[in-house]
Amino acid sequence: MTCTAVLALASVLLPVAGPGPAPAAWTNKAAARFWTPERMADSMPSSAREIDTVAEPGSIPGPFAPAGAAVHFGGVPTVGVLFSIGDDLNAHFCSASVVHSPGRDLILTAAHCGPGTDIGFVPDYHAGAAKQPYGVWAVTQVFTDPRWVPDDDASSDYDFAFARVAPAPGGKRIEDVTGANRLSRTPGYHNRVTVIGYPHASENPDDQAVSCTTTTSRLEGLRQLQFDCAGFFSGTSGSPWLLNYNSRTRSGTVIGVIGGEDAGGLTDRISYSPFFDDAIQAVYQHAVDEQVKAMGPRITARR
Repeated sequence: MTCTAVLALASVLLPVAGPGPAPAAWTNKAAARFWTPERMADSMPSSAREIDTVAEPGSIPGPFAPAGAAVHFGGVPTVGVLFSIGDDLNAHFCSASVVHSPGRDLILTAAHCGPGTDIGFVPDYHAGAAKQPYGVWAVTQVFTDPRWVPDDDASSDYDFAFARVAPAPGGKRIEDVTGANRLSRTPGYHNRVTVIGYPHASENPDDQAVSCTTTTSRLEGLRQLQFDCAGFFSGTSGSPWLLNYNSRTRSGTVIGVIGGEDAGGLTDRISYSPFFDDAIQAVYQHAVDEQVKAMGPRITARR
């Protein structure tokens, strides 16, 4: 689902699993100062994901919902984009979402997105805005399953990652500002979900969020899910699959992310997700343990 440059970046930024603190100078203020609207607009990469018929419904066992297409909409506070500072890829290259945690500073994406140091997360991203509605948040630590290996489909069941982001000036945590989705184990292979993400501008000229509500099924031969909905181009890796999405609160329960086999799929139409089970719960708990170590007694009152 991501372009070759993103996969190359992932192998550079995540050579091993576990947290890696960002340089002290990489703060929310620095991220916002660097990622001006002009720089965001000028830094869009091209996409490698094509509109084609490599994976048509029927060739992969369903059941699928009737074929549909994602729709553009104004976005939600809990879902946004990841930006990277680097010579090879300076653009919003993946999607991510805020998930509830005791420390209120966790986001969830795909491991193959390779979030690491000098990464900014922009919730409810608006192209060309003079000021992003919920700011730019600097990624400070990343957590992946130790069995995840970049560019290796044999480890694609573990294609998920959590990241902590720095607090805003004054100490506010991202969840205090945007709210959060709840993380849950995947209840089964057949679910009605709402998927929200941000395709690259090369296939999405308005550079807006897209959404699709559809039914999932099992990806044959793997412990992974899939759905059929056109419009999830490169850039939507890491998009949350939300169960019981509430349009009033604009949040839900996240039971998957675009990722897994073939970095989430070979076309914009058929997308995959790892099955959330004990593995993702263990990585989440590791991230929470790091929150407790960093915040100490301050975290217990907000559990």
